[in-house]
Amino acid sequence: MKEVVNISLGASSQDFTFTTQFLGEKMRVRRIGTNGSTTAAIKLIRQWDHQATAIGIGVHKDRYKVGAHRFIEKDSARLKAVATEVPATTGGRLGDIFQEWAVRHAQTHLGHYFNNARVLFFSGLTDYKLAVSMAEYTSNLQFADPVLQLGVPKLLGSLDGLSRYATGAHYVRDWSLPAVLAKGPVKEWANFVLRKAMQKATVIVAPVHALDEFGLEELAGKTIITSTVNDERVAQLRDKGVNTIIDGAPFMAGHVLGPALLDAMIAAATGKHPSAIQEDDYLEIISELKLEPRIIHPNGFRRINRFAFVIHPLSQEYFKKVKPIELLSQVSPPVLMNSLEKAMAYAPPFVYSKVTGIRSPTGVEAEGWLISVGGTPKEIMRHNPEFTYRRLLDAAAMAKKLGAQIMGLGAFTKVVGDAGLTVAKRAPLPITTGNSYSASGALWAAHDALLRLQLLPEPKSKGLIQFKAMVVGATGAIGSVCARLLTRVAEEVYLVSPETAKLLALKESILAETPHAKVFLSANTDRDLADMDMIVTATSGAGKKVLDIMRVKPGCVITDVARPLDLPASEVAKRPDVLVVESGEIELPGDVKMKNIGLPQGVAYACLAETIVLALEGRFENFTVGRAIEWEKVREIYRLGLKHGMKLAAISGVNGPFSDEDIARVRGLALVERARRADAAAVLAKTVTPRASSRGKSKSRKRTTVAAGT
Repeated sequence: MKEVVNISLGASSQDFTFTTQFLGEKMRVRRIGTNGSTTAAIKLIRQWDHQATAIGIGVHKDRYKVGAHRFIEKDSARLKAVATEVPATTGGRLGDIFQEWAVRHAQTHLGHYFNNARVLFFSGLTDYKLAVSMAEYTSNLQFADPVLQLGVPKLLGSLDGLSRYATGAHYVRDWSLPAVLAKGPVKEWANFVLRKAMQKATVIVAPVHALDEFGLEELAGKTIITSTVNDERVAQLRDKGVNTIIDGAPFMAGHVLGPALLDAMIAAATGKHPSAIQEDDYLEIISELKLEPRIIHPNGFRRINRFAFVIHPLSQEYFKKVKPIELLSQVSPPVLMNSLEKAMAYAPPFVYSKVTGIRSPTGVEAEGWLISVGGTPKEIMRHNPEFTYRRLLDAAAMAKKLGAQIMGLGAFTKVVGDAGLTVAKRAPLPITTGNSYSASGALWAAHDALLRLQLLPEPKSKGLIQFKAMVVGATGAIGSVCARLLTRVAEEVYLVSPETAKLLALKESILAETPHAKVFLSANTDRDLADMDMIVTATSGAGKKVLDIMRVKPGCVITDVARPLDLPASEVAKRPDVLVVESGEIELPGDVKMKNIGLPQGVAYACLAETIVLALEGRFENFTVGRAIEWEKVREIYRLGLKHGMKLAAISGVNGPFSDEDIARVRGLALVERARRADAAAVLAKTVTPRASSRGKSKSRKRTTVAAGT
């Protein structure tokens, strides 16, 4: 029977012995820990050098490569050299294979798991190959080599920086701080820098024993990439709040086998010296044994995806809520506020709010950042598109650095220029405008409001409700999609836009998809406004009057998806018998925490909700960009929203959410006004009918006479 021994500097309390059949050879395998004693390790290696078939030495790998630079770990090499009779290995090459495989396995198995993750390596030098692999998914890499190797409170922030550090590493590896400094403020500062970096990271790559001195503050919610995590270590990391452990060491014969031990077992079974084992040998053995990296969720499955969303002030009123400006705005003349509005358009982006607590019924969570740019709609529209593009790209760079995996554009930032196409091409992370969910949410809210008002007749056929709908701004991004969706459920749809050629093209496209739809076109709202049961306003009029609310039918539902609103509060107040909804806001799942964005707690604008849905789904892609929105995506984002627990929020108007009593009041006033108008029409009909009939007969006789004479 072959004897394989793993001598580790780890705890002796984790020792084990087992007998197994491995690659056709029967062998006894044992692990012996020395509790950190190098002297004891040397003594054990000398002892087993005459008894074992092969020895695995559980220390750092004895050699590694960074770019063109090769390094030898002197302490590991010294221990390995003690064995002279039998093969000894640190398992460095096998460990590299398993760790890189573990990362790629997790990226695929968990779905884009490391996209733009913030990854902290305790040692970029020893894990250089893994860092190069990780760079395929994220450039947010940090390396703590100067901190842990030299005691210098400085992190390296890129692979290039690590390579430059490596060029001089062999000169400083044996250097250490003077004793006075090592125990004083420099050491404390270096320790502080490392702990702060751990707190900000989403992924930490480190030997498992190196995490012993850290707790909840540094490790809660993190993903740990390491090797040889046994049950005791899993329990410790669970208590420290770790979300996920990605372990490159496989599980065999009831034990986690580190690369040093497994490499020694392979050497014993094949009779080859570890240095003679080729990569093809490893591949064949791994495939034959069906080994796999391990993904462990110590506290149950928990995944947190990350997003960013760009907001901006909709008016000067926003600046009055900013503390440094609040007092000034109370005494400032309008001209000063106008100057401030212009100046703020040039301000760099900043994080307005962190968003946490979003949790899907699937178990996936999302967190993100609301990033504000300073331009009001007036200022955004005053400058050329490139001006706004630059600010959005600055926001995207900030979002990427924060670790966001997708970024959404809000309000007028998604209207400028080509509606997100240019930003999506230049940004370092995926972009969506949210217009797909905005269209879906608008109709979701309007449909719900129509049903709650109970003013429509019973449907004649399944699917089509007997109501007339108008879309104002129908040729716009959201308006065109609203038009397509409404033709599938409404009896008649009226499309309004001053862009007459686009209207004709839109109608042609709609009829190609829905041949039996009844679609009517107009350049303005005047002709058909009074007959509508539902109106969707989706213009980019920036405050221009788009319809006369006094002509609207009592009980009509108006959904205003324009930002700024097409219908200000002063206009809405004129018609208490009409229900005006400020688009379709979405109630987010979970216990959501974020600063006020003008909506009830836990409620988001549909464009923000789209960004969150995509984050929860792990769809890190350019989803809705440009002005031509695909209605298939509108349907898809609606379906994904339901999957992740999105709900239509309480229908909100200019004065906040509508209660059941508010809806009932609008319904009552609408019925009264309809009855009043019906009575007035009846009286008018009795008054004018005889004269109208007389004129009609006279005209008829004249037409007859002319025809006869002809």
